[in-house]
Amino acid sequence: MEFPENLFKKRLLAGDLQYGLWLGLSEVFSAEICAGAGFDWLLIDAEHGPNDLRTIFAQLQAIAPYSSQPVVRPPQGDHVLIKQLLETGVQTLLIPMVESAAQAAHLVEAMRYPPQGIRGVGSSIARASRWGRIGDYAEEANGQMCLLVQVETRAGLEQLDAILAVEGVDGVFFGAADLAASFGLLGQPNHPDIVAMIERGLTRVANCGKAGGVLCGDRDLVNRYREAGARFIAVGVDSMLLAAATSSLCAAYKTGAAYEGPGGSY
Repeated sequence: MEFPENLFKKRLLAGDLQYGLWLGLSEVFSAEICAGAGFDWLLIDAEHGPNDLRTIFAQLQAIAPYSSQPVVRPPQGDHVLIKQLLETGVQTLLIPMVESAAQAAHLVEAMRYPPQGIRGVGSSIARASRWGRIGDYAEEANGQMCLLVQVETRAGLEQLDAILAVEGVDGVFFGAADLAASFGLLGQPNHPDIVAMIERGLTRVANCGKAGGVLCGDRDLVNRYREAGARFIAVGVDSMLLAAATSSLCAAYKTGAAYEGPGGSY
């Protein structure tokens, strides 16, 4: 059986722009619906979404037949949890709240087998190696791992250059909401000062030959972030899309407001 190539990482290394969608509903059915939409990547969120290993595993299986590439965000950068996630077959992780080069280096090690890292060896009983059917899994795995770190605090932003210097960090994602809160602008992720910080950060990341990322639903800001160097951009969140569509549909009937969404316009 052939080793599954990490197409998300391959495209990052090529400098391709990839658009994604956030999955926070923790549902296999909705994950597959979103996978069929054609996004380049889908983020399964276990930091703020009610996901665990089993729900993540199931969503990976649901996404697998489609072209969208899965990315998983664990609740924290714990090396034991990282090992378990990698055994499910995920190859790309987005780790929240990274604030130092030492933390980033530890995450790199957690995603790699010895001697380059500290990942425990046991893939023969896991989906990652297709239960031992990928004979050279252990030899090839390190090269397919993709580490994205979230810089989303004042402390993290101050250490950005040091984090970027860590070999094995493939990309940096700027979390606008937490970054805004860190600078005393809670609830203002699109504040001009925060937007400017992220733009400068994306440019610094690109200048280091690495990939920058953001989550943003504002098309004008998405264009600005893309121009600043962003190469993986999430443009929506499944739960928010569902909330907006259902609220609009309900309002169209109960208040007579115009409806623009699935099923037509009226």
